Amino acid sequence: MKLNYLIREPKIKLDKNPLLLLLHGYGSNEQDLFSFASELPDEYYVISARAPYDLMYQSYAWYAINFDADENKFSDLEQARSSRDLIADFIDELTQAYTIDAQKVTLIGFSQGCILSYAVALSYPEKVQRVVAMSGYLNLDMMTENYTQNDFSNLKIFASHGTVDQVIPVEWARKAAPILQQLKIDITYQEYPVGHGVAPQNFFDFRNWLAQTL
Repeated sequence: MKLNYLIREPKIKLDKNPLLLLLHGYGSNEQDLFSFASELPDEYYVISARAPYDLMYQSYAWYAINFDADENKFSDLEQARSSRDLIADFIDELTQAYTIDAQKVTLIGFSQGCILSYAVALSYPEKVQRVVAMSGYLNLDMMTENYTQNDFSNLKIFASHGTVDQVIPVEWARKAAPILQQLKIDITYQEYPVGHGVAPQNFFDFRNWLAQTL
């Protein structure tokens, strides 16, 4: 497999089961989002992937974030695009290794994992049908060339952000919906009065959205 991961097998076995692929944030690991795997619907495979770049003990990143002398942040776009393609390949590996329905793949990304979820879904919409994009933003520099010509008719996105997020400003998150709507992508956008984290109400809302859109 291209990436290390944790897996919760579906409690209800179907001929083919849908997949929830969890992508953690910068400096975290695959245990982080997997902590709420037991709260996710029983019919899904829940798989939490570990990002490929090792920062330090038990901390990983999908790409480096560098600071210049003026403390401006820069994303390493080469690493980000590499991780984008790694995740796309990983989805293929998972659908071959497990009885996963390739037509029912959902990415759930937080922070940097959210940014990558957008990049994978818009670059390879044939591999991903739904995205839960939490506490991140849309970085168009991470997409494949000519991504705007892709067929997004099966793609649905639930995006959410904390209004007092001190890591990624809510203004950055708000820019995604108008761009996605121009691409005719089905987008639901919600805000919660929290910082850089997942509010309980956010969790319930996206879980309900999953039930409605499966």
